[in-house]
Amino acid sequence: MSERERKRRTSRSRQTGAPTIADVAAMAGVSMMTVSRVINAEPKVRQSTRDAVNEAIAKLNYAPNRAARSLAGAAQIRIGLLYSNPSEAFLSAFIVGSLEEAGRLDVQIIVRKVEEGEALAPAVERLISGGIDGVILPPPICESNEVHELLREAAIPTVAVATSMEEDDIATIRIDDSSAAREMTAHLAGLGHERIGFIAGHPNLAASALRLEGYRQGLAEAGLAFDEALVAQGYFTYRSGLDAAERLLSLDAAPTAIFASNDDMAAAAVAIAHRRGLDVPGDLTVCGFDDVAMATTIWPELTTIHQPISAMSRQAVELLANLLRTKRTGELGKHHVLVDYRLVRRQSDAAPRRRPATRVPATA
Repeated sequence: MSERERKRRTSRSRQTGAPTIADVAAMAGVSMMTVSRVINAEPKVRQSTRDAVNEAIAKLNYAPNRAARSLAGAAQIRIGLLYSNPSEAFLSAFIVGSLEEAGRLDVQIIVRKVEEGEALAPAVERLISGGIDGVILPPPICESNEVHELLREAAIPTVAVATSMEEDDIATIRIDDSSAAREMTAHLAGLGHERIGFIAGHPNLAASALRLEGYRQGLAEAGLAFDEALVAQGYFTYRSGLDAAERLLSLDAAPTAIFASNDDMAAAAVAIAHRRGLDVPGDLTVCGFDDVAMATTIWPELTTIHQPISAMSRQAVELLANLLRTKRTGELGKHHVLVDYRLVRRQSDAAPRRRPATRVPATA
């Protein structure tokens, strides 16, 4: 596509005030017909092309014209997806998964972002006023009592993803965060690490507390003492991971392994290790959580906990769409789905080069 054509399409978008199918095509570098095929879940589209179109749809907050599709005989369900998450990699996997499932089920996804510092209530009210039939909430908004109450008052069926909160009228889809963190900690102890640093997630999220709990359980099961000095606070951002890793590696008795509560912070720990001239994993083992795209695009590739983010978002769309179509949304509170995770071992972990002479006994 020529630069002139891209500018013409961008100009038309500015005039109408809303992104068009042409804008999506321009961003994805495909034809408008291809975008239409992806939106309508037609099978003869390469997966790489489908991914590019879905990512462009998410970035532009593009919503297909409901009236036009209704004329074609499609009475679409409209599902809102409200997000505000510091990890772009997590969100990308989540949004692409939900858009793919929406295309398969002929469901319209309305994606709305809450900017940092922006009040939640107006964003929720805009979704409600747009005539949505249901809402999917990824973290951290999935744990907002304010958002839950506003949606409850408007009688909007809701599915919260990646949260352990269970309410009578909201469905949830999650993994066992505590068990996953315990398994990773046990893995590190099994390699011979006795000083295992931990970068905690945002303190306002239940998953963060569960992952810390799992870390402590893993230490206890390995006969290792919990040391508060080896826990650094993070906020699921790369920046917070840099600060946390710097603090851990500045200790007089620095850890030989760092387990971060997400891959963004683990990648930051690898960067700090390299800046200090440490080899990963020779001098320092680093492991993460989530298994987002970043885990395999840094070097060394991260050993991490695979949380099936895209699959969870697809399942949320399918669950909500099915209950809306069968008018059984009163059953949402019965659906608290626990999905499988797995530990994925790559190149960022190894046995420590030197083991401490004596093991510190676990405290009672």
